[in-house]
Amino acid sequence: MLASLVSTDHPRSRIVAFIVIATLLLLAFAPFLFPGAKAMNVAAKILVFTVLVASFDLLLGYTGIVSFAHTMFFGVGAYGVAIMSIRMGPGWDAIAVGLLAGLAVSGVLALVIGLFSLRVRAIFFAMITLAVAAAFQTLASQLHWLTGGEDGLTFRLPRELRPAFRLFEGQVLGVSIDGRVLSYYLIFFVALASFLMLLRIVNSPFGRVLQAIRENDFRAEAIGYRIVVYRSLSSLIGALFAALAGALYAIWLRYNGPDTTLGFEIMLDILLIVVIGGMGTLYGAFVGSALFLFAQGYLQELMRLVSGSLDAVPVAAALLSPDRWLLWMGVLFVLSVYYFPTGIVGRLRARALARRAAGAARPPGAIR
Repeated sequence: MLASLVSTDHPRSRIVAFIVIATLLLLAFAPFLFPGAKAMNVAAKILVFTVLVASFDLLLGYTGIVSFAHTMFFGVGAYGVAIMSIRMGPGWDAIAVGLLAGLAVSGVLALVIGLFSLRVRAIFFAMITLAVAAAFQTLASQLHWLTGGEDGLTFRLPRELRPAFRLFEGQVLGVSIDGRVLSYYLIFFVALASFLMLLRIVNSPFGRVLQAIRENDFRAEAIGYRIVVYRSLSSLIGALFAALAGALYAIWLRYNGPDTTLGFEIMLDILLIVVIGGMGTLYGAFVGSALFLFAQGYLQELMRLVSGSLDAVPVAAALLSPDRWLLWMGVLFVLSVYYFPTGIVGRLRARALARRAAGAARPPGAIR
């Protein structure tokens, strides 16, 4: 009963299921398995981006909406928490009010963009959202009295989430349960609940209508569905979850600025993760975020080790220099698109489906 309440959409591939469960377990015990500051930062960012990318996949992969304004909602959620934490002081009430304010503003902006722009087709709508996102970033950079301008806002968290706080006097499995660890688990459980909610939404009757609109909006409208309403609701839901992800990111960083959550580079990262993981799967948001952010965080260190061991081969050492990590990130992206054109999860699901179809077509008693 609980499984049906959450979602009936399973990974549908043993390999995907193994990757998802293994990654989830690693993230669940990350503070104990990888207690370093960098490892925890990468793990927290994976959780935040899982929610952010999954909310974008709701638009692109399930509804067929190409929007470049998703980082705007991400930034609104982050600014809501940051501004209220400064105006009201460090406390749970400030976080709650900031989160609600961020959700409200994001919802209004999403509905306005949806109602005025979703009748515009394809690339024209994408350009409108890009212009709105760029204007919002410029506005955030100039309203110094409210957003801190280019310097951003640094704020304090409630006492329980500060690094100096200790939940226990001793250690648990060799790790002090301080405010930083509690912040991580706050993000972990909220991100997990958000992902399960999105998974349930896309596998509900509402989600089936969104997929019908993605496949053929004319046919969906002909059979009676008001596609503008459904697209607007999809944009609203995606914006709310993106704002939630922004609030979690601000809580983790204890800072927010225009380049932190509103930069176009973040939008490019979202697109890359969706393509790598697989559009229209949601599990692809989780797998893609883990792979992309792990590579982003540790590819330089790996290249530094390899380059140092190849000093005898100057050409190879130069090619694998840590300064060229972006080049190799690009190579990895091209290879992933070439070998996994439907994304990692999409390709593995297709292989599993092909195996099951071949097994069903095999006559009883046939030699395997």
